[in-house]
Amino acid sequence: MVGFSGSRQWIYVQSIEGKFTTIRRWTFLALHVVLFVLPWIKISGNPALLFDLQARQLFILGAVFTAADTIFLLIILLFATFTLFFVTSLFGRLWCGYACPQTVFLEAWIRPIETWIEGDRSRRLHRERMGVSFGLIWRKAAKWFAFLGVAFALSMALMSYFAGARDLWSFNGGRVEYSLVAIFTLAWFFDFAWFREQFCTYLCPYARFQGALTDNETIQISYLPDRGEPRGGKEAAADGRCIDCGKCVVVCPAGIDIRNGFQLECIACARCIDACVSVMDKLEHPTLVDYTSVVAMEGRKPKSIRARTLVYGAMLGGLMVVGAAMVWGRVPFEATVNRAPGSLYIIDADGLVRNTYFLKITNNNAGGEPVVYRVRIEGLIDAEVTSQDMELAARESRTVPLILRVRLSDDLLRTIPIQVYVTSPDGELVVDATFKTGAEIGTATTAR
Repeated sequence: MVGFSGSRQWIYVQSIEGKFTTIRRWTFLALHVVLFVLPWIKISGNPALLFDLQARQLFILGAVFTAADTIFLLIILLFATFTLFFVTSLFGRLWCGYACPQTVFLEAWIRPIETWIEGDRSRRLHRERMGVSFGLIWRKAAKWFAFLGVAFALSMALMSYFAGARDLWSFNGGRVEYSLVAIFTLAWFFDFAWFREQFCTYLCPYARFQGALTDNETIQISYLPDRGEPRGGKEAAADGRCIDCGKCVVVCPAGIDIRNGFQLECIACARCIDACVSVMDKLEHPTLVDYTSVVAMEGRKPKSIRARTLVYGAMLGGLMVVGAAMVWGRVPFEATVNRAPGSLYIIDADGLVRNTYFLKITNNNAGGEPVVYRVRIEGLIDAEVTSQDMELAARESRTVPLILRVRLSDDLLRTIPIQVYVTSPDGELVVDATFKTGAEIGTATTAR
């Protein structure tokens, strides 16, 4: 195959069927439904999931989160991280083999297309050895054209989460959105046509730090040397040992030999298990490649509960409690109070000192009836409050003046802390502010 580097070692993967291959196909289908269908679903008139970067809003299943809710994004990222750590400590690289986009797209799209156009491993190897020919050229051209189409579709689906599926797919999006689609398309095409497993081996950091997340108790895909060695010969077939057929090697998308022990390149896709099962079943012997652990191979029972799993589990539990408490206490609106520019205070003709603010309220409800918001002040005694109740529709934002006046007295502080309470049927927010009086510094000892 023509590549961009003469040192590129191409991997021709043999097709395989089996239990784990079937499980992965169902997993891939579910992930594709999320990728392609979720952006089209609307809840309360808004997308089920949309990252509106321009408006700095995030829509999740009917709820709207803004820049003020960034802490929730942090909690979600931490939860996802420690979930990955927890699962890896128990079962190894399940993410890589069953849910990583690199694996999903290669296995669900690229390899089937390649097999359909060029044939299975043996035919492709035969054509490569025959050298350049018309059949080789047109098949590769057709394959690359199909890869480009897949890359474009995936890029459009990904961008639907940021630009809106309906606008993007009807080609009513903006220039920036389609420019990003073009960039992602080229990046995916480069990956599909040439880079492939090198991403997992050289770029993905997970392959490098997974060794720190696993131990001898971790269940991983392993070759069972106590039953498989020595290899080869009719006696091996009769005894249930490895017959050295090499099928576990030719089906591996990383191009490794699982019989050489644990390797960082292994993505835990379990294709080698299906391959060994397909051979050993015919010989009426159990598979020599399976999910197991170092402890199990030594004849001991692996422990699911151990120090690292307890730590990761505790972190997950803590994040769940914190996240649930924050969601429970969250109110679906925002309020800010800013002093009107130009003056700190004004003494009116009637002797009252006046402070003017701008009160901004944003209704973050994704849908439903308009909401009425009311304002009250604490921290000022006998203050005159000039404000107005606001009725805001879903996702509406409005700014109104808020005027506070108090009578001058000798015991007023120069700066008085106050609290602005904004209430609605959905909850209450407290915004801290200050009231300026113009009193001389050090003349007052108590606040009213």
